[in-house]
Amino acid sequence: MLAKLTAKNQLTIPKAILSAYPGTEYFNVTDDNGRIVLAPVRLNRADVVRSKLADLGITEKDVTDAVSWARSRSEHT
Repeated sequence: MLAKLTAKNQLTIPKAILSAYPGTEYFNVTDDNGRIVLAPVRLNRADVVRSKLADLGITEKDVTDAVSWARSRSEHT
């Protein structure tokens, strides 16, 4: 089966392949000696949030500080 690369660098995976992985939204992509390997991954929402925070450079300490600040503000209202 063929998968076509679009102008936006996206691959369309054949339906016959994806039907073996119902409900899978994410795939880990690796390079294995010139072969592209896709492996299904099940992320929970917390993993997605942690990944987004890491992408934004927001640390665990930043989150802790923000929660403390918000809680201190709510005590004054």
